[in-house]
Amino acid sequence: MTPHGTAKDDLLIAAIAGGKSVDEAVKLCGFSRRTIFRRLKDDAIQSRVREARSQMFSETVGQLAGLGTEAAETLRSLLGARAETVRLGAARAALELGARLHEKLELEQRIIALEDLVDET
Repeated sequence: MTPHGTAKDDLLIAAIAGGKSVDEAVKLCGFSRRTIFRRLKDDAIQSRVREARSQMFSETVGQLAGLGTEAAETLRSLLGARAETVRLGAARAALELGARLHEKLELEQRIIALEDLVDET
């Protein structure tokens, strides 16, 4: 038994958080379908599934961030491609991504400023 439940619970949580179906979870953790549905109604299990998904997503974002430089270099090289359609696609992607990134950074700065104001009060 782990600090938060059984080893089967841990397998169930990992399976569901990772996008497995109930039928796949049955095979992975050894619970019956009925038990899985019952366990998934438990607030503690639901919370652990959310935490596991959040951790998985965080790790994925980290991996994608590591690809950012390589992806930007690839996009830059496509701007010099012979085919006009490839250059156009690369230019469009660069402009769209740049605008979205700018917007997100601006929103992040505004949120930080608002949080600082709240902390001061």
